[in-house]
Amino acid sequence: MRSCGVGPPAEAGCWFFANGDTCRSVFVVSTLICQSALIAQRREMRKTNPMTTTPMRTITLEEHFASPAFLEGPGKQLKEHAANFGERFTHLLEQLTDLGAKRISEMDKAGIDVQVLSLTAPGVEQLEPADAIALARESNDFLAEAIAKNPTRFGGFAALPTSSPDRAAEELQRRTTNHAFQGAVINGHTRGRYLDDQFFSPILACADSLNVPIYLHPTPPPQPVIDAWFSGYALLVTEMLAGAGWGWHIETALHVIRMILGGVFDRFPKLQIIVGHLGETLPFMLQRLDVMPAAMTKLQRPISCYLRENVHYTFSGFNFTPTFLDLFLQVGVERIMFSADHPYASMAQARAFLDQLPVSTANKQQIAHANAERLLHL
Repeated sequence: MRSCGVGPPAEAGCWFFANGDTCRSVFVVSTLICQSALIAQRREMRKTNPMTTTPMRTITLEEHFASPAFLEGPGKQLKEHAANFGERFTHLLEQLTDLGAKRISEMDKAGIDVQVLSLTAPGVEQLEPADAIALARESNDFLAEAIAKNPTRFGGFAALPTSSPDRAAEELQRRTTNHAFQGAVINGHTRGRYLDDQFFSPILACADSLNVPIYLHPTPPPQPVIDAWFSGYALLVTEMLAGAGWGWHIETALHVIRMILGGVFDRFPKLQIIVGHLGETLPFMLQRLDVMPAAMTKLQRPISCYLRENVHYTFSGFNFTPTFLDLFLQVGVERIMFSADHPYASMAQARAFLDQLPVSTANKQQIAHANAERLLHL
């Protein structure tokens, strides 16, 4: 067990208290922890005969698809890119729309057993309410059919019409109860409104009562933020800087912090959020956020506690060992889960990254499947 707000997992054998008395040795101790993990891994590899090793089950959690109606609506740009930019985008489009044999074959080649699928960004969050309700239903129907055909290979996070919270809660209830979905995906803000807004309470209350997580996927910041922070460059540079190059991740991190400071997890203490990209920069700032103490925030716990107790984290294409180790040391292995970000990133590379992580075999098993099985009731 770890004491909340004190840093690395208990297996690291050290504690970092918020008062800073023992924080001066963080770097040295962290380095020793990593070296010890590498030594332990090498010892296990020497003792283990690869020919008799049981294959490790793998469950990936940020894997994308596109439905026909989505491609005629908010995903129309993907079709335009396929038409204008040729083979690369055409292949991407084929991968997004295939929820059958070809996808499963690619999973098999990469060593992926289960994908928990979600509608690709930008999702339905920026649509008019009526359009969002219709598209969420269509895309969830499309996904439910794929899951029914291959229930041992696919799971699902439901798209939700967040602009209509009562209808979104009904959709989440229906999909988890009747179609074996594991939770929901929400692509960032809803036209500039964030999940700390009481407007979204029906959605959060539903997820809390069903004991299912919400995967918070990045979306570009609101346009005024893009204009203020990311403009003044070539159009493509601005788009990437506001998106996958930087802004997506900062936007998502801020969204989680807003949820914490807005008291979401005090109102819904069982609620679990999942974020990708090895924490969307949050682990790096985790201890710094506690400069805002509970006496200031009026929260029931330090901010770092919510990040260790109400948030789970996945890889989603961030196959970077130093970044992983920071997350591992800050939140512990039980909060980390595997994902590949297919088809935007390589499943084979994600699996290779998982296999070479400098952690024990038991820790890899937790990351590869056990943590997801526990959280998603798989």
